[in-house]
Amino acid sequence: MIDWTLTAPDTLPADADRATLVGRVWDPGVDGPCVVVLRGDTLWDVTETFPTMRTLTERDDAAAAAATAAGRKIAGLGEILANTNPDARDVSRPWLLSPIDLHVVKAAGVTFPVSMLERIIEERARGEADAAEGVRAQISGALGSDLTALVPGSPEAIRLREVLIAEGLWSQYLEVGIGPDAEIFTKAPVMSTVGTSVDVGIRQDSQWNNPEPEIVLVISSSGMIVGATLGNDVNLRDIEGRSALLLGQAKDNNGSAAVGPFIRLFDDDFGLDELRNEVVTLSVQGADGFRMSGTSPLAQISRDPADLAAQAIGAHHQYPDGLVLFLGTMFAPIDDRDEPGHGFTHHLDDVVEISSPRLGALVNRVRHSDAIPPWDFGIAALFTSLATRKVL
Repeated sequence: MIDWTLTAPDTLPADADRATLVGRVWDPGVDGPCVVVLRGDTLWDVTETFPTMRTLTERDDAAAAAATAAGRKIAGLGEILANTNPDARDVSRPWLLSPIDLHVVKAAGVTFPVSMLERIIEERARGEADAAEGVRAQISGALGSDLTALVPGSPEAIRLREVLIAEGLWSQYLEVGIGPDAEIFTKAPVMSTVGTSVDVGIRQDSQWNNPEPEIVLVISSSGMIVGATLGNDVNLRDIEGRSALLLGQAKDNNGSAAVGPFIRLFDDDFGLDELRNEVVTLSVQGADGFRMSGTSPLAQISRDPADLAAQAIGAHHQYPDGLVLFLGTMFAPIDDRDEPGHGFTHHLDDVVEISSPRLGALVNRVRHSDAIPPWDFGIAALFTSLATRKVL
């Protein structure tokens, strides 16, 4: 078994001393979640000022408001991280939660050329991992050119679309990968995400699955991007590959959306321009000794984060409690793990780390969705807790 107990240095951004970091903690003392701000190495409860994370991220001056909010000391980050790990948790002491609460959880798909190709491969292989290598060679040979500079919806993209249709190679994934409209879907229900240092879930009947390391935008109800965090959009490739209509089955399962460790609110030191230059690193460590790593530079995204946010919320669609938006990944693991030509799939107890220099590290262990704690604290439970504590 891998020792995956986390420390503060493992978790925080490289420039944490200049970052405005906010999150959520379960405090057994009040029997409910608390909105917290990291100050130095200590988490401070600011729930009396901001009962929900949604309340804070609705502020135009969210970073300044978080920095100056009155609060009470809960505990040091290292102490809380150690108690978050499910193997060592003392339920009488606080532990870290996902940093979001009432935000709708949306995701953008097929936003990097590499991930677009892998989705096409899944579709044509019909979810069969052993067919993927041959399909990959066929598709790559047909496309021929480097797609990294292709702008979705551009005249060049439309011409490529026409050529592929004529050759019988058009795909629904190419439509959203190079067409004018992005794929924006609902990843998970409100309140269902998990945070760092806990288990993520895959379905027991999936034989081909992988992590998807992504940057996640935090967007207010007005459409303003107020911060960012990291996410793992856990994906069941065999189920999605059978049919795109099974996307909900492939994406939305207990523990399949991890977010964290903290939201970094935009301020004078960190904003959308800095975020565009973040490089996300993925590492997977298996209990069998398997190791895999890769990087996903956000600069290589085919649609700008601001464009994706505008396609998710606007006159066509409102989110009165705001939303978070997974931006997609360029990292589609194809390294063989079990059999030649079958590519990568998770094993139970894999430890997945998703990190970037200015957002920190999100670390989770892989288990079956039906074997990890069920999701049982929803919107009604949250408001009952806040009302009982008289902070509403």
